Amino acid sequence: MSVTIDDVRDAARQIEGVAVRTPLLESPALEARVGGRILIKAETFQRVGAFKFRGAYNRLSRLSEDERKRGVVAFSSGNHAQGVALAGRALDMPVLIVMPSDAPKVKAEATRNYGAEIRFYDRARESREEIAAELARQRGAVVVPAFDDPFVIAGQGTAGLEIVEQAEALGERIATVIGPVGGGGLMSGVCLAIKAHAPWAQIWAVEPEGFDDTRRSLEAGKRVGAPPAQRSLCDALESPMPGELTFPILKSCLSGAETVDDAEVAQAMRFAFQELKLVVEPGGSVALAALLSGKIRPDPGQATVIILSGGNVDPTLYGRILAGTD
Repeated sequence: MSVTIDDVRDAARQIEGVAVRTPLLESPALEARVGGRILIKAETFQRVGAFKFRGAYNRLSRLSEDERKRGVVAFSSGNHAQGVALAGRALDMPVLIVMPSDAPKVKAEATRNYGAEIRFYDRARESREEIAAELARQRGAVVVPAFDDPFVIAGQGTAGLEIVEQAEALGERIATVIGPVGGGGLMSGVCLAIKAHAPWAQIWAVEPEGFDDTRRSLEAGKRVGAPPAQRSLCDALESPMPGELTFPILKSCLSGAETVDDAEVAQAMRFAFQELKLVVEPGGSVALAALLSGKIRPDPGQATVIILSGGNVDPTLYGRILAGTD
């Protein structure tokens, strides 16, 4: 099933008044640092502290009354889990999350606080997809994928619609959009929105070093996975391969994909804290990291938009990063 700009516009109507219309911020300090006009889409201000609520609510709100009674199952290391949990609570339906046992504690606690049940698993020895499918079968529940679902993609794309509208209100012409990519739900939706209104704009995806499956897939012209890698600071972006629905969109829209390492991510998190006064999690910082490291350079005469996709970071880890000890 393909996803279109009309689906994104429909999703914007569906989530209006429920999801937050997050700000498009300006930062003289960042512009002075990188030498260009920079606008910051701060999804850290979204409900649950990440963009994931957009797609989760759009998906769950489309379920029938009978499906709502039986509930949903999702698998996630944190932000999708929280988005589904809060959407489920808002729509009064049961939610079960399959979550890795090493997921950040702050994300697991928040997921529970939103009313979801959690089933932990060992990511090294168990398949989250198989566990979720079996639990859904037992309960008669609907599985809600983190990215490879048309309603999820369209919901995430509403962030792109807002970028277009907010940049226009500022009198800015968008030259470049930079955002994080794991499975591709956010960036495929954003691609649809940006290309429909600013077809000239370049769109860049950023992923963590060792998890460059999107870059490899773009080069191969088909979906491929990255070789097994050690863990990354960016737990939210450790997807093994782009989605079946997301990759064709990414392939048609992206100008390319860049990678950033843990040190560059940590530097970006410190910059966000010290200069932008924003708390941004590792996976949410990769677009800023690509800009600060010079791996993606802003257009000198037009606006570059970066997406800070989430702010749910473990407090202990965050303290070490800010102190420069991690």
